[in-house]
Formats: sequence, structure tokens, C-alpha cells
Amino acid sequence: MSDSTLSTVSPNTVSRDTAREAAFTPWSGRHDGDAPGHRRWWQAVRPFTPEAAAAAYDGAQRPAVLLGFASDEGVRRNKGRIGAAHGPAAIRGALSPLAFHLDRHVFDAGDVVVPLGTPDGLGPLEEGQERFGSVLASALDAGALTVGLGGGHETAYASYLGVIGSERAGGSRLGVLNLDAHFDLRDEPRATSGTPFLQMARAEAAEGRALQYAALGISRPGNTRALFDRADELGARYLLDEYTTRATAESFVEDFLADLDAVYLTIDLDVLPAHTAPGVSAPASLGVPLEVIVAVVRRVAASGKLLHADIAELNPSLDVDGRTARVAARLVDTILG
Repeated sequence: MSDSTLSTVSPNTVSRDTAREAAFTPWSGRHDGDAPGHRRWWQAVRPFTPEAAAAAYDGAQRPAVLLGFASDEGVRRNKGRIGAAHGPAAIRGALSPLAFHLDRHVFDAGDVVVPLGTPDGLGPLEEGQERFGSVLASALDAGALTVGLGGGHETAYASYLGVIGSERAGGSRLGVLNLDAHFDLRDEPRATSGTPFLQMARAEAAEGRALQYAALGISRPGNTRALFDRADELGARYLLDEYTTRATAESFVEDFLADLDAVYLTIDLDVLPAHTAPGVSAPASLGVPLEVIVAVVRRVAASGKLLHADIAELNPSLDVDGRTARVAARLVDTILG
């Protein structure tokens, strides 16, 4: 039996008569009617199969596929505060009651579940990342715009495996844009939530390529000199949080996108101020305002180059009034809108 499991969520398109049953699923909410003008997210999302997603793709508007990575193992190895494994369910819960304005079909592929490892460091993280990548690649190859729901930021390497493993990424000049207070370029003997972009750089180097990596919202006190040096060695572009305004952020993103065919966007919620996103392992002392992050997301989505996006590090056990979950849900809606 596999150490990690794929739990397929069964999203609901139920009427008022079955709303009581729907309350026991991740997708449920207020019912204002079944007509398109009354729809909320819980009424719109359907279970994912590659066949259903492919049938929903008309060549103009890509269907969306959500896929959760319920993992705390990378955070545990990185000595962070665990709880992010419950992030995917919390994001779905915050999305469910939102009004649905999208002009695309949305499917839910469920969660890849990664159990915590043993105290001596053994764990199933790497196998879970492979499984996530496999499901993600199948969704991408069905023509979908995919969104990963983390999970710790070890989600990023799982996403990378899926993007690189898809036929759609073949031959593309691919870039990785990380909205994050941290570089996550740690050099550790095993994968953690702090290593994904160094893992990507090494995987790209093994294929004779250089990782096209940009990080926006980097905290100088949150990253050691060695991490800044590693970013420079890899040719990474970065913008510090203290200099990140809407104007500087949009210019930074435009410059990064200019030489790319496709981009993978990853958002670590600790890029936001602590009062906006308290439910993360490492709340920001400064952070980048939400309106700036939303503007960046809109700019990336409008470029037509967005291949995949994910949102990581939501820890519901540390959240205040579901604030961070609602922010994450709003970002998912923005990515797909």
C-alpha cells in the first residue's frame, strides 16, 4: 500500500432538497437558487476526471482543476509549526460560499494526503510529491488550468514535478514566480518546505537548463546571507518586501514574463502581512499588502502564460476567524477569474 493516498473529494451540485447531505462534504453553502445567476462555488465545482476536463475545454477558456496537497511533513522537517495539512480543506470551505462569476468549468481532483514521518526524520513526502505530480500532469494534459492547494511549501516541488512531467510544458521556456517572504533555497540532505526551489534548480541543471526563478516579497531579516548568495549564484531575480509597491511589483513581473513562454506561479501566504494572513507557520513582520499581491496575480493571469498556480502554508490551527483561509480563497478566485 502507498504511504501517501489520493482522497477524491466528491463536489456537489445539489439542490435545496439535498443541502443537508451536502453539509457533510467540503463543498456546501448557502442556496439562493439553481439558476446560473445565483450560483456559488459549492454549486459549480464537479469531480475531476481527465475525460470530463477534456470535454469541458472548448479551445478558448481552459477548465480549472483544483488539487490538494495535504502535507505537513516538509514543514516538520523544516522545524516549522505544523498544521498546513488541513489547508486544502480550509480553502475549499472558504471558497464554497463565494459567488461564482467564472466563465470556465471547475473540477476538484481531491487531495494527495502525506502522513507525518517518524521522529527520526523518515517519511513519505517524496512519494507524495511524485503522486501529486502525476495527477497534476494528467490534468494539465487534459487542457486544464490547474491550482494546487497546500499544504506546506513542499507543495512547490510537487507542482514542479507535475508541470515538468506534462506534455504541455515540453519545449516551453518555463519560469517559476514565487510570491514569498523566503527564498526556500535551503541546502538540506532531504526535502523540506525550505528546499523546493533549490531542488528545482538542481533538477533543471541535470537536464542542461538553468532554472528561471523569481521571488517577490523577500524579507531580508527572514533569509540568511548564505541564502542571498545562493540566489545570486543561481541567477534568481528578487524584489524585497520593503520595496514592493504595486508599481515596482508589476514592473518586476512584466520583466520576468517577457522572456518566457509559460509560468508556474506559487504563493506562500507568509508573503502577506501578519494581520492579513495570521494563519501561517511564519507570520510576516512586514509583508506585502494584499492589494499588491492581487495586482500581481491579475497581471500573471492576464499574460496568457500561466500554466499552473498553487497556494501554500495555510495553517488553519493558527488562523484568526478564518481570515487567512478567506484570503487564500479570494486568491484562487482571482487566479481563475
